[in-house]
Amino acid sequence: QVQLIESGGGLVQAGGSLQLSCAASGRTFRTYALGWFRQAPGQEREFVAAISWSGGSTSHAPSVTGRFTISRDNAKNTVYLQMNSLKPEDTAVYYCAARAGIQSISPYEYDYWGQGTQVTVSS
Repeated sequence: QVQLIESGGGLVQAGGSLQLSCAASGRTFRTYALGWFRQAPGQEREFVAAISWSGGSTSHAPSVTGRFTISRDNAKNTVYLQMNSLKPEDTAVYYCAARAGIQSISPYEYDYWGQGTQVTVSS
């Protein structure tokens, strides 16, 4: 069982930066692949970024490549999402998720989810 708690969301102007954190409980954290997803009102949950259990492999959605970076610190049981050059279209609730095995871009393949943190980007 893994419990995930996101933090770091907030209101920021376009062009600004935020760093999201997701703290996980459980001694098996380092065996899980982790992902960040987001969901805007009236839209489906979409993939943002994912990282392997070791941190050696990452993937990012085309819409955030070059602006967002996923990373993890297994010693701290935490995964991060550094978000730079934010745009109004990045406004959404951001969720972290965990799954055993390799990382995936599909939300349906993740077993554990956090409650989400709101990110609002003003123009």
